[in-house]
Amino acid sequence: MKRFVQLHMLTSYPPANLNRDDQGRPKTAKMGGVDRLRISSQSLKRAWRTSELFESALDGHIGTRTKRTGIEVRNRLVELGVIDKKAREWAQSIAKEFGKLKKKDKNNPDDDLTIEQLAHLGPQEWQAIMALAEKLAAENRAPNDEELFLLRKNQQAVDIAFFGRMLASKPSFNFEAAVQVAHAVTTHAVTVEDDYFTAVDDLNRGELDSGAGHVGEAGFAAGLFYLYLCINREQLVQNLDGDKELAQKAIGAFVEAIAKVAPGGKQNSFATRAYASYILAEKGDQQPRSLSVAFIRPVNGTDTLNDSIKSLEGQRDKMNFAYGACADASACMNLEKSEGSLPEIITFCKE
Repeated sequence: MKRFVQLHMLTSYPPANLNRDDQGRPKTAKMGGVDRLRISSQSLKRAWRTSELFESALDGHIGTRTKRTGIEVRNRLVELGVIDKKAREWAQSIAKEFGKLKKKDKNNPDDDLTIEQLAHLGPQEWQAIMALAEKLAAENRAPNDEELFLLRKNQQAVDIAFFGRMLASKPSFNFEAAVQVAHAVTTHAVTVEDDYFTAVDDLNRGELDSGAGHVGEAGFAAGLFYLYLCINREQLVQNLDGDKELAQKAIGAFVEAIAKVAPGGKQNSFATRAYASYILAEKGDQQPRSLSVAFIRPVNGTDTLNDSIKSLEGQRDKMNFAYGACADASACMNLEKSEGSLPEIITFCKE
């Protein structure tokens, strides 16, 4: 089994605001002396792992990322007839196994059931939590110390295996991520524009006020994004407790998701759904490397896609010449030349 699978992808988005900054404008990055549009890796990973495509393909192997474990346990105990005071105390005992509890807040009575940091729990762990809640309700008692060992080292949660897990209070149950995802950036310079918009009040007949019912402004921009990611297949199999079949299935669903699924930011306003136009997949045991340097000099002109493909493949060839082959094998899908297909890329990555 070749250790690393690397993917280089070009995807074009029309006017969009897929990933916003704290001002509500599209995220950007300065690269090669010019502004580029940027989609953070965090935004991309969430879009992929919560997509219907990914969840349906890997049903039963998707974890839950939450601070609200204590709230869910308390609610379940109350449903089963436990009085609120006991339910809260027992739920706190369970919740603090996954992180430090927040301090009680008079404005939010459930704060002391919430942990301070998100905990990513696998389906087996979540089932164990709810099974314990049901057992406590049936026996009308608090959990003992032995029952609170709810975390698992033998995971079957694909998203935890892919993206890792960090539990500050239980580091022995941490998982090293098997997938590294770069921020996606445009291959060319961009200027973020402003969309000034109004909304009409349907019941305003203009008798007293003929103005708009709402006036707003939103930033947007269009661009061709380069995305790089690397899958460590050995780490993935290890994270999945040695289950090679599940690892292959997970890689197939993941590759399809990254080619088809976009972040959901402002989708209802811009309908910016797009499939990848170009994918270069590589595999081998060599040290992975991004090809983002191909776009340090921004692509100019009107044929952005073809020029970006030429720059990307040219950079790959230069690196192969200077360092020797940076991968043992590669496969390509190029819509501009009607070469390759997504199923072929998926098969290549899984084998």
